[in-house]
Amino acid sequence: MRALVAGLALVAVAGTAWAGSPLVSELQAFSTRYNENPKKIDELKAALEKAAEFPDADLDTLLALAQVCFIYGDVRASTEDEKLAAYDCGRHAAKRAIELAPRSAPAQFWYGANTGRWGQVKGIMRSLFLLPTVKGAMQAAIAIDPTYAPAYALGGSIYCEVPSFAGGDLDRSEAMFRKGLDLDPRYTNMRLGLARTLLKKGRTADARRELEAVLAEKAPSNPADWAVKDVPQAKAILATMGERS
Repeated sequence: MRALVAGLALVAVAGTAWAGSPLVSELQAFSTRYNENPKKIDELKAALEKAAEFPDADLDTLLALAQVCFIYGDVRASTEDEKLAAYDCGRHAAKRAIELAPRSAPAQFWYGANTGRWGQVKGIMRSLFLLPTVKGAMQAAIAIDPTYAPAYALGGSIYCEVPSFAGGDLDRSEAMFRKGLDLDPRYTNMRLGLARTLLKKGRTADARRELEAVLAEKAPSNPADWAVKDVPQAKAILATMGERS
């Protein structure tokens, strides 16, 4: 369950029309290059939290807060408590966004992603307890917008990491990841997830091909996630495969 919804912050901004405040636009641009100045994540999170304090905070602000909380939990939080607080803030922001716009695929996605991550930090039993909520958000996002690639990354991760007795399904996981890659071939975390699924299915050569494609990608959809998360993880998996062989 540790890899559940891992790295989903990536290009989830894709397909989101944010035309709100300068602060929202700043996060939209920064979300693909946060590796250049990680401390800026802290500043944007604090500013967006303040902006979202108002009861009439708009949809764009809430979506931006949900996203920056997820990034902060993944990249900046150094303790379990900090991670839990970030993901909890993110899921509540996304919940408010859903209340404003029930037909928003990004709102559904960020609610599922932050909730899943919060449960993951809490432990295996909490993750399984929250599984229907996370899966429901993923399914809602796809139903609203079948072209919203991040939802397929979330779905692929769920079906890959969840035990079979709780609904895990490697064939469905592979199908989800491949559909997402059809929509966005440069979504490197999607390709990383596909590699993990293929490894679990015993298709080592196919998995290696996907991992090498991650490393060779010249124009990733999210350069920051590629550099900070995807490349190190792909190298680590390849190293493990080498040791096993």
